[in-house]
Amino acid sequence: MDCIIRKWRSEDAKSLSELLNNKKILDNLRDGLPFPYTESDAQYYINSMLSADASSTFAFAIECGGRLAGSIGVFRKENIHFRTAEIGYYLGEEFWNNGLATSAIKQICEFVFENSDIIRIFAEPFARNAASCRALEKAGFVCEGTLRYNAYKNGQVEDMKMYSLITKKRA
Repeated sequence: MDCIIRKWRSEDAKSLSELLNNKKILDNLRDGLPFPYTESDAQYYINSMLSADASSTFAFAIECGGRLAGSIGVFRKENIHFRTAEIGYYLGEEFWNNGLATSAIKQICEFVFENSDIIRIFAEPFARNAASCRALEKAGFVCEGTLRYNAYKNGQVEDMKMYSLITKKRA
């Protein structure tokens, strides 16, 4: 099974709200998403991504077999880190364990490196999220270490992993 990444569309709102109404997904994301996640929440997010600064926000829908499968984005940092960006992503549960995350990660990193001056993309998955860590590794990311006691999620102190992918072009 393979996927494509594409620009968000207004008509993705219903499918997006259905994907994100899953506690298993939200448990692996940062806080801030409402639960339940409504169609209007999804529309607000889609509109925000479509109107964001294209030089600092690279946000795409993940599509598989003509269906919305998830979301992926790379977000530029600021100040001395302006050539560094953070990647974030998720898939709907029915799309897990098919290599789709790895495929989407590879696609967006190639796009960002070819279409921007970003030289480093990093990710900080929860250390307990073995599937996300493996997807990053299969996409070529290197684990730089464990960020111990780095987050507080659902009443628990969490370790996170630091992964990065460096562009092959000269800075």
